[in-house]
Amino acid sequence: MTASLVVHGLAFAYPDGHQALYGVDLTVARGERVAVLGPNGAGKTTLVLHLNGILGGGRGTVAVAGLPVTKEHVREIRRRVGIVFQDPDDQLFMPTVREDVAFGPANLGLRGPELADRVHEALVQVGMAEYADRPPHHLSYGQRRRVAVATVLAMRPEILVLDEPSSNLDPASRRELADILLGLPITILMVTHDLPYALQLCPRSVILDDGVIVADGSTYDLLCDDATMTAHRLELPFGFDPRSAMSVAPAASPSFP
Repeated sequence: MTASLVVHGLAFAYPDGHQALYGVDLTVARGERVAVLGPNGAGKTTLVLHLNGILGGGRGTVAVAGLPVTKEHVREIRRRVGIVFQDPDDQLFMPTVREDVAFGPANLGLRGPELADRVHEALVQVGMAEYADRPPHHLSYGQRRRVAVATVLAMRPEILVLDEPSSNLDPASRRELADILLGLPITILMVTHDLPYALQLCPRSVILDDGVIVADGSTYDLLCDDATMTAHRLELPFGFDPRSAMSVAPAASPSFP
């Protein structure tokens, strides 16, 4: 089976000379849910922006479902890799929810009943079908986050990339989003500082620090490794113990034929 994502030897420096990545190797199987952890400035955003061709020109390779992330494939890559940014208002700009979710597929050429079905399918996946005709700015923050996810799901991507998905969510919205993400039959890469959320959603985590992956393993094992956590400036919330939280840890990522 072709992996959803293969990153090999990825190194990148910005024009000002700042070296953000020093040779990242990462393979994510189809259907895996993987959290990308690390302190600020570790290179997490730089890595994510290479996955759909927003950044490029460094050393190494990135492939999504076997397709190299290169300029000639950028249109297809951006369909296959859907990024949900931290602020949903960065992705919602149309008069209604329906139009926002339709925007991407319409740009692919979908029209009529096929487009309508695609939009409805994506909104059902995030529990927002009844809000299709609402202006996005009339929704709560948590609802807007779910619509932002729907705009990406409407493209039927290979990989869903989430940047700090739990940020600014109240507890109920946080739980609702977790339930949605756990039910999606899709590869998920989640960049987060929310370590309990990583434990709940992602069986596997990688720690990125100073532009390299310094640890790769089960989220539970990494969060229980005090030496690794301290070395890479990762801190659990006060009172949170992953050893007592296993009752809410997710099952293994779904497998796909």
